[in-house]
Parts: sequence; C-alpha cells; structure tokens
Amino acid sequence: MPRNWLRAARLEKHLKKPSLVRDTLGRLVFTDEAGTVHGDVHAVRAFPITAPSAGISLLDQAGKELFWYASMAAIPEHDQELILEELASREFMPVIECIQSVSSYATPSIWQVLTDRGETRLRLNGEENIRRVAGNTLLISDANGVQYLVRDSTQLDKQSRKLLDRFL
Repeated sequence: MPRNWLRAARLEKHLKKPSLVRDTLGRLVFTDEAGTVHGDVHAVRAFPITAPSAGISLLDQAGKELFWYASMAAIPEHDQELILEELASREFMPVIECIQSVSSYATPSIWQVLTDRGETRLRLNGEENIRRVAGNTLLISDANGVQYLVRDSTQLDKQSRKLLDRFL
C-alpha cells in the first residue's frame, strides 16, 4: 500500500496544471498536465444556446478533445479570458430583439429585423429554417447560413410575435 502512495506522489510532482497562452500568430496553445504542448487549439461550447457557461472543450486541429472543463467557473481566470476571446471569434449568432417587417407570409421571404448587433435583413427560405431549441428559444437560419437566436419568443413585442407566429 505505501508503495502505491509513493508512486502517486512522484507522479503528482511531474504533473502540471493545464494552461493556455497565445502564440505569436494569436493562436491558442495548450499545455496539458503531462507538459505536452498542443498548438492551434480551439475552444468549443458543448451547449452554446441552452447552457453557454457549462461544458467547454479544448480541441486540437483534428477535432480531438484535449481537455474538458465542466463549467466556466472551473477555468482559471487568465485562461478564461483567452477562452472567451476564442469563443467570441468563433461564434457569431445575432440575437433577434424585434421583427420589424416581413416581405410576405409565404416563403421565401425577406425579414427586416433588429438584433443585438443592429438592423439587418435576412432571407427565410422555408418554415423548416425556424427551429425550436428549448422552451421558447428559437434558432432561425437564413439563406446565407447565418443563424439568428430568439432567446424567448414570449418576450418579443406584440408585432414581432404576431409576425413570427405566422411561420411557426
């Protein structure tokens, strides 16, 4: 029994805390517990819409998981900043705050919307491009592949809900 404890203690000496840094090209570099350095690492959320602060994975270039964080709170502060920067550069999902107008109630149609990033127009090819994710949360994909999020359809103004209901 003491022998296993001694072996574990020796092994623990050689293990390091995982860490993240940016290289000279601005890419994430991950050093795992064994001290192995992995370049060009990507951070990915497990549940970007329903639980954005739970389940963050670090992946190598081939998509192989290198490390898993159960929650944002489990990530050291310095690494958390780098991961949030990486996620912001990868994730582009404007949040629809208001549907101002719709060109027609038949698809395809052009929607004039106000998002958290400003006013824009999107082309909805079909009703199947509006997906209910969880509860009243909707994901709308436009003709260009951009995905728009409606966090809670019940919180939209009356006119927006009325226009949206015609497509649901």
